[in-house]
Amino acid sequence: MRARLTLLALLAAGGLASAPAVRGEDVKIDGDTFGGIEARSIGPAAMSGRISALDAVAGDRLTIYAGSAGGGLWRSVDGGLVFKPVFDKYNQSIGAVTVDPANPKIVWVGTGETWVRNSVSIGTGVFKSTDGGDNWANVGLKDSERIAK
Repeated sequence: MRARLTLLALLAAGGLASAPAVRGEDVKIDGDTFGGIEARSIGPAAMSGRISALDAVAGDRLTIYAGSAGGGLWRSVDGGLVFKPVFDKYNQSIGAVTVDPANPKIVWVGTGETWVRNSVSIGTGVFKSTDGGDNWANVGLKDSERIAK
């Protein structure tokens, strides 16, 4: 009900409520005017969710890693149908992700997105996984703030 009232208020502010009468009758605006139209979410309230880094396992069409500017690192093992977070214990601002072409179990992550804006934080260095992203270790550059490659 609140969403309908908000929509009605917005439309009324735009001049619909003060529209001239139709065929001499007063225009009545109430909850029935717009039927089942309801407000819905069309995206996140804060800027984030941008994919800032992407890599996949060479020769394996199914394993993909996606680094988010403000939402951590995600892995898919089914060609991108489902992604699961694999970096939640660490810095959520990802600037780079690379899978070792010689050993797909080794994955490198550089933290700190380089496109500076109010929704990202600085990074905490380079991380390495030797088990395909299940466990991570910080291997250096802790004060670098942003790593893009």
